[in-house]
Amino acid sequence: MKAHVDKETCIGCGLCPSISPSVFDMDDDGKAKAIVDEVPGDAGDDTKEAEASCPVNAISIE
Repeated sequence: MKAHVDKETCIGCGLCPSISPSVFDMDDDGKAKAIVDEVPGDAGDDTKEAEASCPVNAISIE
């Protein structure tokens, strides 16, 4: 499973790294970024929760 953050849509609220810190972090531009190529198996539920919690739907999980 892969996580992607749409930088054009992201508002930099910081919710995703607070929910799934092993997958997301904040970039120097103040917007979120995925920090792994593949979501670790033990982070799958948190990553899906971060996707569902994003207020602007900037996260996609494949």
